[in-house]
Amino acid sequence: MEERSEIERLETALAARDEELAARDVRIAELERAVAELRELLGRNSKNSNKPPSSDPPGSSAKRRTLKPKGKRKRGGQKGHRGSRRELAPADEVDRFVELYPAECESCWQLLPETPDAFAKRYQQVELEPLAPVLTEYRRHAVICPCGYKTRAAYDASVIPQRAFGPRLMAVVALLTGVYHLSRRQTVRLLHELLGVRMSLGSVSAIERRVSERIKAQADEVLTVARAAAVKHTDGTSWRRSAAPWSLWTLATTAVTVFKIVANGKRDTLKDLLGNTSGILVSDRATALKFWPMERRQVCWAHLLRKFVSFSERDGPTGEVGKELLDYATLLFTYWGKFRRGELSREVLLTHMVPVRPLFEAALERAIAMKVRGLSGSCADLLQHRQALWTFLDNEGVEPTNNHAERELRSFVLWRRRSFGTQSERGDRFAERIMTLAHTARKQGRDILTFLHACCSRSATRAAPSLFAG
Repeated sequence: MEERSEIERLETALAARDEELAARDVRIAELERAVAELRELLGRNSKNSNKPPSSDPPGSSAKRRTLKPKGKRKRGGQKGHRGSRRELAPADEVDRFVELYPAECESCWQLLPETPDAFAKRYQQVELEPLAPVLTEYRRHAVICPCGYKTRAAYDASVIPQRAFGPRLMAVVALLTGVYHLSRRQTVRLLHELLGVRMSLGSVSAIERRVSERIKAQADEVLTVARAAAVKHTDGTSWRRSAAPWSLWTLATTAVTVFKIVANGKRDTLKDLLGNTSGILVSDRATALKFWPMERRQVCWAHLLRKFVSFSERDGPTGEVGKELLDYATLLFTYWGKFRRGELSREVLLTHMVPVRPLFEAALERAIAMKVRGLSGSCADLLQHRQALWTFLDNEGVEPTNNHAERELRSFVLWRRRSFGTQSERGDRFAERIMTLAHTARKQGRDILTFLHACCSRSATRAAPSLFAG
């Protein structure tokens, strides 16, 4: 009996030991997975994630450049290089001429007449004249009649301005703060030092409000044009209003760009922003955009490329699948780059891509069947967007990336970093409207200062200026 009890005790201890080892193995597996995830987080950069290039630390692989071997050629322009120089402006653009004549003949030393030379040597210099504001004072005089009654000139609102600052100065202030993103304090200092205009911080804020009201109709018109476009790009980023989280979105086409600061990036908010679901929408795989029909969407392959780079940097089967997917994506961008450069016709591009589509989707299906954490789920989501992967091949004029929208957002993101967002709803409206007009004017080949001046000087009886007028 004692021997049997000892055996049972040892078996119990052995079972407890096995349970302890199994729990330790589970714990080790969890720790290894956590370490792998932390390593991946530490290794994230602009090449394998959605992080911007500015977030890459100095010396990271994303910023490191391959040093080329030093060539034999000297630095600078090479022999035979035509070079570049400033071209002389035509005579009708010159404001002032200084005519120089020789005083006497270099051969016989007789005095020479000042006879114009059609082939005179020409030299030009551009200079700024001293800038000075024009201050206008309106005086309402009172005149005493011989009968003794004093009559003062009537107040005429159509003659006497309502504001202390004129429409062109208002346009300049809006340009400095809303397009070139100077702070209000810097704007006040620049106006005083460059133009001699004295203005308070409160006046700058008031001008922004008035300009925002004057350009509301034009910004709304741009939004209408963007919504009706056959192909449009959209993207979003974070924004801050009084330190509270908001969302900044853009809707961009080849002809216009719209910016909107909204409460969030949720489905209902974006449905209201983007309007009806007509046309093809190029974007990332944001869940909030699933209301847009998949057959009229194009998923950004630049985002997918970074995802595949991230997969390829992992160990084991995830890395192998990532390398395969990365090869297909690289092949796609190689063909597309040649097409953009005119090296491939569209027909040849479509022919080259015929085998790529099924092979890429087959690789996704194999990855899903592997049931690997962090890989299979992402590949399953990609297959849910199957129709949106190849829209750029089925529809001419569609890009495979959303780089256009990301480039448009960049200037606004830089503004956010310098100003930390806005402080009020009024500030949001000024920021989104002035940036909408600035980016659209650039695409339309219009001068933004001239257009802002036209908006600010418009009277109630005149039609609002349009960026799309011929």
